[in-house]
Amino acid sequence: MPKRLARELPGHDVRAATDLGWADLDDGPLLDVMGTDFDVLVTVDKSLPQQQRLDYRPFGVIVLRVRTNRLVDLLPLVPKLRAALKRLVRGQVQELGD
Repeated sequence: MPKRLARELPGHDVRAATDLGWADLDDGPLLDVMGTDFDVLVTVDKSLPQQQRLDYRPFGVIVLRVRTNRLVDLLPLVPKLRAALKRLVRGQVQELGD
């Protein structure tokens, strides 16, 4: 996802997998390395909930259902994303779309 999306989430410490050196990790290892250091994973990978067991993870997952991962397509979901970040609990998956 575009790093510029972080600007739309003031008050949240947003980190990109690429900045952490995790860009080459497949989904399972990425979820493992996140460990307890993060509260939420925000992704546009619609298949993640079907491919990975997420209910026991120490963080929640928000899947943004958008046409592309371009900022212009993500911005309309920002209000829903902000609200979801306030109420998401660990192990929960929430999908947000138009």
